[in-house]
Amino acid sequence: MNLRSKCPLSCALDILGDKWSLLIVRDMLHFKKKTFKDFFASNENIASNILSSRLKKLENFGIISKNKLKNNKKTNIYKLTSAGLDLIPAILELSKWGYKNIEDLNSKESNLLEAETSNKEFIENMKISYINSFK
Repeated sequence: MNLRSKCPLSCALDILGDKWSLLIVRDMLHFKKKTFKDFFASNENIASNILSSRLKKLENFGIISKNKLKNNKKTNIYKLTSAGLDLIPAILELSKWGYKNIEDLNSKESNLLEAETSNKEFIENMKISYINSFK
C-alpha cells in the first residue's frame, strides 16, 4: 500500500481510516472476538470479502497477528499486537467523542465511558482484560 505522505496522521488514516478497521479492533478489545466467524457476526454487518481484506491489511501493517487454533488447524485466531494495543487510547477518545456529540447515543442508559476511572487506568484495564482473554 502506498502511503499518501510522510505525515503521521495521514499515514495512520491510510491504514486505519476506513469504515471497518477500528471496529475490528474494537471487537477484539471489547467483545474479545478472535475468529473470522466472530467478526462476521458483528452488528455492523460487514461483508465477508471486506472483512477478509481488512484482516489482511491489519495483519500486513502489524496491527494484528494470525495463528491457527491448536485443536482446529482450519480456524485462524487473530490477536492484537503491541501496535494494536496502542490503539486503545484512540478508540477510547473516538468513543467518548461519539457519545458526547452524536445525539442518538445520548439516550442510552449506561455508558462505560462515564466510569470514574482515569483514561490511563481505563486503558491499562482494557489491555489486561484483552491479554487475559487468551489465557
